[in-house]
Parts: sequence; structure tokens; C-alpha cells
Amino acid sequence: MAYLVLEDGSVYEGEGFGATRTDVIGEVVFNTGMTGYQEILTDPSCYGQIVLMTYPLIGNYGVNWEDPESLRPQVKAFAVRELCEVPSNWHSEGSLNDYLKRHGIMGIQGIDTRALTRILRSRGTMRGVLSERMPVPGSLAAMRSYAVVRPVDAVTCAERFEIPGKGPTVAVLDLGLKASILTSLRRRGCRMIVYPAGTPPSVILRDEPDGLLLTNGPGDPKDNADIVENIRGLTGRLPILGICLGHLLLALACGADTQPLRYGHRGSNHPVKDIAKDRVYITTQNHGYSVVEDSLTKDMIVSHRNWNDSSIEGIRYTGHPSFSVQFHPKASPGIMDTGYLFDEFIGELGTGSAGKTLYTELE
Repeated sequence: MAYLVLEDGSVYEGEGFGATRTDVIGEVVFNTGMTGYQEILTDPSCYGQIVLMTYPLIGNYGVNWEDPESLRPQVKAFAVRELCEVPSNWHSEGSLNDYLKRHGIMGIQGIDTRALTRILRSRGTMRGVLSERMPVPGSLAAMRSYAVVRPVDAVTCAERFEIPGKGPTVAVLDLGLKASILTSLRRRGCRMIVYPAGTPPSVILRDEPDGLLLTNGPGDPKDNADIVENIRGLTGRLPILGICLGHLLLALACGADTQPLRYGHRGSNHPVKDIAKDRVYITTQNHGYSVVEDSLTKDMIVSHRNWNDSSIEGIRYTGHPSFSVQFHPKASPGIMDTGYLFDEFIGELGTGSAGKTLYTELE
């Protein structure tokens, strides 16, 4: 047996799978993707979370060593309606159950995921504790006080590294980097230099990049005041593309505010309208915060909107060559319709001299 208990006292009884664990505490969120569970598990944006899949059957195509977005699962635990024990897919290299066991991640199956999703939608994201026994009062108290502190520090790279390419040089600030971002840039011929999240502007500009990409990542954007300050020091000096958390941090750096969403946007089926193109795209998303509309400054133009709740999904900056989106244009998992944003970013980049000139100005 296994039990998932929420901070409101709700109890969901099911069957444990994956690793044998006791009292796994995390933020309980739901993801509406029908596929892509391995990418979701390994997305650093999921750090500290117990992820619930709304699609009823999970694990039917197994796992492989090509789809992960990072080296290991980033979730605290995994909840599904039904686990497929015997996958069937030519690409499969193992079962989801064995994969989670190998990485020490606990799962629960057999719970009413539809009912739990409705609760999270109506009451908002909640903390939870997952255990193979009913949690004791001490565990429940620890669950109610649980908070993920500075999760970006836990998922960023330990040191700078490079990926060769014959095209423009893109500095990538790793806030919780998904491997598919690097794949998207590599397909476009870019040379990439990846930096830890806390890297100061002078170090980045010393490498003479043509542009800066701010990646996705976990947690509350306001927990990263030092990173926001570093980004502020780079705005106007390089073309910038922000994705997900990078979008939120760039907005904070430029004077806007952010706020938590009731239950977030997580899945590969979220409709977003590109206002300039007058076209709605289906996007992949994984976040719990948004930019506050009333806080936008005069040089911020809303470029994309969520077609479900009208929240801001993209911003273009008129005062400097920067733009950002809340969704994931590399669409992994999901369709790749919004990959054009990478092409637009590459189009903003210079020939390589910009970084050198701006670094001299900074000094």
C-alpha cells in the first residue's frame, strides 16, 4: 500500500511502485500531457514536486536513454492512475517502474487522479506527503511547513562548459536547463557556452557571445534576487531570449512583477496566441508563476497570451533587443510549432563583435 496525504487532510490510498521510500514530501502538481512522462520526470523545473499525471495510463512505451532532459529524474515522487508494467515500443530500453527504482524515486498508482486534479484546480497547488504507511503527525507537520528554498542552486550546472558550433555564439544561463534547448540551438549551428546560474555579467561578456539565452527552471522567480540583478546588468548589452523561468526573471530585471498561479500551467496542450501573427499555437508548459499585467513598463509589449486564462505568455522589449516566452518553444515533450522563436532569436544575433564591444563598455 501507499498513501498520498495533502495539506488539507485529503488522503489517497493506492499501490506503491518505483523505489521504497517513507515520507516523501513535495509540492503536488498535475500535468495534462498524454505522453512525455520521461521528459517531465527529468525536467529540472519539476524539482521539489510530486507530479500527478492526468492521463490514466502511464509507462506504456517504457523509457530510453535519449529522451531525458537531465541526467536523472528531478521530481520528488510520481502519481498515476495506472502504471503499465510491460511496455511495448521499438524505442523502449526498460520499464518506467525499473527506471524509478534505479533512481530512488517513489511512485503511487491506483488513486483517483481525476478527483485529485479537480481538488488542485479548485483549491490550488498544495503540499503533500507520500509514504508506504499512513504518515504520522510529525510527518504531516513537516509537510505543512515544507518549502523549496533556492531550487535553482540545486539544478544549475557546477561549472562553465562549451558545445562547439560554426554559427553564432550563444551564452546559455543555466537556471534548470533542459537538454532539448541545447539540441534546438545545435540544430541551428550555434556554438554554446553554458554558465552556472550565478555567473556575473563580466564573466559572460568576456567570452564575447552574440546573444544570451535564459533557460527554464524551478521555483519562485523572486527567490533569485542576485540572478535578477545579474540579468539587469546584461539587458541592452546583448540580444536576450528568456524561456519559462528566464522569461519571469527578465521581466523582474526590467521592472515588472510576478505572481503565483492557482495551480500553474503544466502539460503539452496549452493554447497560446501569438498576437503579431494572429495565430494560436499549442504549447508545452511547466510553471507556476506569471508576469503581473498591471506591472508592465512602457517598453514591454505583450507578444503572446494564454488562450485559456489570458495570462501573459510572451513579452517583447522595445528598449533593447530582447524577448521572452513563458512556454517551452523546444516543445519536449510536445509539438514543435513554436520553434520559430529560436529562428527569430538567431536573427537578432550579430557577427560576433557585439560581445567584445559591450564587454569593453562594461569595464
